[in-house]
Amino acid sequence: MAAMQRLLRAAASGGAAAARRRMGSLAAEQAPPAAAAPKGFPFAAEERMRRRPAAERNVQWVFLGCPGVGKGTYASRLSRLLGVPHIATGDLLRDELASTGPLAAQLAEIVNQGKLVSDEIIINLLSKRLKKGEDKGESGFILDGFPRTVKQAEILDGVTDIDMVVNLKLREDILVEKCLGRRICSQCGKNFNVACIDVKGENGLPAIYMAPLLPPNNCMSKMITRADDTEEVVRNRLRIYNDMSQPVEDFYREQGKLLEFDLPGGIPESWPKLLHVLNLEDQEELKLAAA
Repeated sequence: MAAMQRLLRAAASGGAAAARRRMGSLAAEQAPPAAAAPKGFPFAAEERMRRRPAAERNVQWVFLGCPGVGKGTYASRLSRLLGVPHIATGDLLRDELASTGPLAAQLAEIVNQGKLVSDEIIINLLSKRLKKGEDKGESGFILDGFPRTVKQAEILDGVTDIDMVVNLKLREDILVEKCLGRRICSQCGKNFNVACIDVKGENGLPAIYMAPLLPPNNCMSKMITRADDTEEVVRNRLRIYNDMSQPVEDFYREQGKLLEFDLPGGIPESWPKLLHVLNLEDQEELKLAAA
């Protein structure tokens, strides 16, 4: 963690390019030797052979956090800020399902039966996405919500280098309220949130305010709630996530790569403080680009 803080401080003095290079070098300073590329993944060995030194590429980060915490929001903002792709495994699965690729039929059957998608399929899709990006000249990435198990983290180490893992945290009672406020426009498909969270500070816990994300007038009458956004389902989903995520957090903590960030509120409150933690808050032109 000390090495991470030194790199974060150093990044602040050199702009976005320095941030990408110096923060990426954390892997070279602290990470143990990478695991062998797993067999059975057609791009894994090639990806590993094509790894570039951290100083010659952009950041390679992972974003973790409970369902509803806002991983996608902050990961996508930082991807624009640093000029790296934001890769969400959920998007990879949806894209594959919508394609005519060889996995589409298999994935459709798995999803329709309510089964979990195997590690092999997820890593296969991720490996192909990384290779496709490198072929297009992409450098670096921010992974959203992956890995979710230690096995996945170990396999990922065999495919590519991870420089830092940002773990977004929010109190469970607020997460539940936030999830229960989610709404989707049945016409345009956009996501909104009608919950206005205003929790007073007490018992040593800070006050937290999150303004609602209300839909425009043309969407207001078309709002629907996800069938699984009930309190019982949400709390069970959070319990399962916490049980699975703790070993993953420990895995990256032991590697010195885990950066835990407690969200102090909504985007207006949290975004500047996240930039501060990453020593990117002085990059005014970058903040505007990510707004």
